[in-house]
Amino acid sequence: MKDKIVTFGEIMLRLSPENNARFTQCNAFEAVYGGGEANTAVSLANFDVDANYVTKLPKHIIGQAAINSLRQYGVGVDHIVRGGDQIGIYFLEKKTSQRPTNVIYNRAGSAFALATADDFNWDEIFDGATWFHFSGITPAISDEMTNICITACKKAKEKGMTVSCDLNYRSKLWSSEKACEAMSRICQYVDVCIANEDDAIGIFSMNPADANGEEKNAYIAKELMKKFPFKMVASVWRTETSITTFKLQSMIYTEGKAYYSKEFFMHILDYIGAGDAYCAGLIYSLINNFDPQKAVEFANAASCLKHTVSGDYNLVTVDEVMKLAFSDAGNEVQR
Repeated sequence: MKDKIVTFGEIMLRLSPENNARFTQCNAFEAVYGGGEANTAVSLANFDVDANYVTKLPKHIIGQAAINSLRQYGVGVDHIVRGGDQIGIYFLEKKTSQRPTNVIYNRAGSAFALATADDFNWDEIFDGATWFHFSGITPAISDEMTNICITACKKAKEKGMTVSCDLNYRSKLWSSEKACEAMSRICQYVDVCIANEDDAIGIFSMNPADANGEEKNAYIAKELMKKFPFKMVASVWRTETSITTFKLQSMIYTEGKAYYSKEFFMHILDYIGAGDAYCAGLIYSLINNFDPQKAVEFANAASCLKHTVSGDYNLVTVDEVMKLAFSDAGNEVQR
């Protein structure tokens, strides 16, 4: 039977100045839709997985456009709740050379931010589902959303589902203290945790300098597994190698051993959603029983390819990821 994956979070309208312009000089915005868990669902749907997305959106045409952006890639939208007046928006000024990325959120008062526990019937949502995925961005939206995430996790565990969480700390959404309190409660129900160095520092005040020569991502994974009942901790990271090039690598830590992917050197077209693509690659690998080394290579390659795709969504296929991960044919002309 095909695995049914449920992801839960806020999908937003993303507005970016055209041609890498500054906010102060742009006359037009490129408009796309995206959000961590929506991005993961689209990636999984493109991998021919039964991916379903849950959120709350206004009934107006912009809310419908967001739903259409998911539906066109085959994401299940039957449990999206309609109501409220606003869709969350974020403004993105893309990184260019030494100028860093700048994100401004306009999501206070959105339909999702004002959602309540009564909006989501988790027994119905999880009917037939095998996996539940969300990110640390979702409980950061509101205290009510923190409690909704805990309720969803409890219900998922009751049903024997696997629960995964990308910690995804966002300092513009909540403080380290509040994130630590909320995520410490939530992580008690998580089986697979995706966390990088920034998450470990920002949420749990971990200090990679305490690793005493141990590779820092493995150290962070072990420390997290001491605190929470995770079965696996995964991490993906980018290293800037020059003004225009980056190195991408990732790790899976499970059953006391760290598995590292090979490195990819790449130019970046759009890195928003690359972590979500990694999550999708990891979920796909695990539901298909890949061994840890194969899983980390597949997830890393999926994330690498996202850097070549404009917008939040990773519009690549399993075959494309496989070719990049496990052969030297990834850059050849496809005839």
